Amino acid sequence: MASEPKTKPTDVPVANFIATVEHEGRREDAKVVDAILTEVSGQPAVMWGPSIVGYGVYKGATGDWPVLGFSPRKANMVLYLMPGFDKDDADLLARMGKHKTSVACLYLNRLKDADLDALRELAERSLARTRAKYPDAA
Repeated sequence: MASEPKTKPTDVPVANFIATVEHEGRREDAKVVDAILTEVSGQPAVMWGPSIVGYGVYKGATGDWPVLGFSPRKANMVLYLMPGFDKDDADLLARMGKHKTSVACLYLNRLKDADLDALRELAERSLARTRAKYPDAA
């Protein structure tokens, strides 16, 4: 049986978390990503654990998870785009600029080097795929 995820929603205000991001550039990038993901998702930002800002929720195989999310980490900005990327995203990833990806994560060094329109489209596609796969996703 799968264990329940350790990362859960908290009551910490997202603005308080963003204000504590040490690096000023990363803090400003977090504000931009927050605005984009709030608009795309239509959901308020919620802290998931101590460092993930999430939008919406879906029930996956191991419990509840945010539909979209990000974390302004020291090394890079991490965007969580569930359920991940597919072959149709190659065009947007090519426009993204310097980045890395893993299964469902997009890693950006600096937002100023990224194509924000491509980022928005990736988030929109991710949201649509998640809602198609999990019809009860908010």
